[in-house]
Amino acid sequence: MKQTVVSLLIVVLILAGCAPNFEGEQEETVVDDSKDESTEESAIIPKHNLSDETYRVLIDSNLSKARGVITNQISNRLDIDELEEGLRRHSKEVYDPETYYFQEGQYLTDDILYNWLTRYDENDQPNGLNPELTQEEDQSAEEAEKDSPKYLSHILEQNYMKKSEDDVVELAGISIGIAMKSVYRFRIQQDDGTYSPYYEKEISETEMMKEAKSIAGEVVQRLRQMEGLGNVPIRLAVYREADQNSLVPGNFVATANVAGDSSSVGDWEDVQEEHVLFPSNYGENTYPDVSATLVDFEADVANYFPNYVSVIGKGFFQNGELRKLTVEIPVSFYGKAELIGFTQYVYGLVLNGFPDDYNVEINITSGDNQEALIVRDAGEEEGFVHIYD
Repeated sequence: MKQTVVSLLIVVLILAGCAPNFEGEQEETVVDDSKDESTEESAIIPKHNLSDETYRVLIDSNLSKARGVITNQISNRLDIDELEEGLRRHSKEVYDPETYYFQEGQYLTDDILYNWLTRYDENDQPNGLNPELTQEEDQSAEEAEKDSPKYLSHILEQNYMKKSEDDVVELAGISIGIAMKSVYRFRIQQDDGTYSPYYEKEISETEMMKEAKSIAGEVVQRLRQMEGLGNVPIRLAVYREADQNSLVPGNFVATANVAGDSSSVGDWEDVQEEHVLFPSNYGENTYPDVSATLVDFEADVANYFPNYVSVIGKGFFQNGELRKLTVEIPVSFYGKAELIGFTQYVYGLVLNGFPDDYNVEINITSGDNQEALIVRDAGEEEGFVHIYD
């Protein structure tokens, strides 16, 4: 019996010595939120970053104070993703990922946002940032809605933190994304309590930006009144949503900065970027070279696999230059070898047929399943290929 106990102890020690050591892979730090000096919270800073262009995200218990609001306010999932990712992208111009950490918004709570996103009403909703709805005697309810559309969909807050000399992570900057509608979609409640079919009012970019600048100025004034935000730099970015049925997201149209010692918005800078669907008349007419590349690619795919559905491309352009091309190839496969052979063939097409001055991502799908992924970063000769089990 004694020998058995000793043997078990030796096995435990050996296993303990062989166990992986995860120490040193992350760093624990104190977070000062500048709102309650009596409370100190700790967070984990990941030691490793996914790339030099991404922020290290603080791992703590402070999730966004407005979780879920964005999904209730913006109907197109593509817009939700682009608003969040795009705001981080534009924040890099003022908050360097090498020295700043990312934290989800901690100041604009769901209650605050729902209060701000409603229509203005002097008595019931004095904090509403959307226009007050007034109806003249000779106006229908539909005409009144179209004359005063709800321009503002959502306000997204992101916090950017920096480590002080005392090794305490403090708020060093805040970014605010202002999501504006390109199409106002609404229904009218009728006398019997039912609702009419949906009506739509298209909103021009000029009209939208006029409202967005006014809203941004008011938001800055309100942020400055919040504890902890009195002297924090603010990055503003206006996002124009796509139609809710669009296959590509909308885009950011303007940015501005507010210095830490200021409550007024500086000069606005136009942002030239867009997401374009291929094939489409707009894509073919505006970016004929990219369109032609995809047409040739589709022809080569058809030579190998004539019963595929189609090639769908989505391009992200900045200042007229293609930065990323995402392509989906939906195909039905009848075996793993068929999938592997097709993926190898497509990988060769990517290396030989696509210029290397932009990122390329190819998603090979079958039904609702992702079968294979091909990625090649700009400037790289080779790419990455993964076939899913």
